[in-house]
Amino acid sequence: MIPNFIYFVFPPLHDIFQTNSITETIDKAAFVSQIFMIISLCFLKNIKSKKIAFTPLIIIAVCFCLLYFASFLVYYAGIINGFVILGLTIPPCLAFLFFALDRKNYIALIFILFFTICHLIYAVVNFII
Repeated sequence: MIPNFIYFVFPPLHDIFQTNSITETIDKAAFVSQIFMIISLCFLKNIKSKKIAFTPLIIIAVCFCLLYFASFLVYYAGIINGFVILGLTIPPCLAFLFFALDRKNYIALIFILFFTICHLIYAVVNFII
């Protein structure tokens, strides 16, 4: 989520995301599911999960985070195309997904999947097609 905080404080010069969305209802659903996703990831703990370590799922989550960070750097460089939009959309969702899988946080998975679908619809409908 670090790039999101940077984005809110220092928006890029050529910011296409500051346009009116044509998927307002889906955007609201994404926002609500994102809040519940973050709450469930931060505050719900499966007592059967082990202490956090560099498991294959965590390594995959870190790789998706790095891909997300790289997409943000490309976006800030002014390169905007479908691949960059998808790079800003899919990798963070997959990072959350693999983290939740590693932590065996199945409640968070529900919110992550719903958020991912809404987030993907928003990106594709508003900026790709």
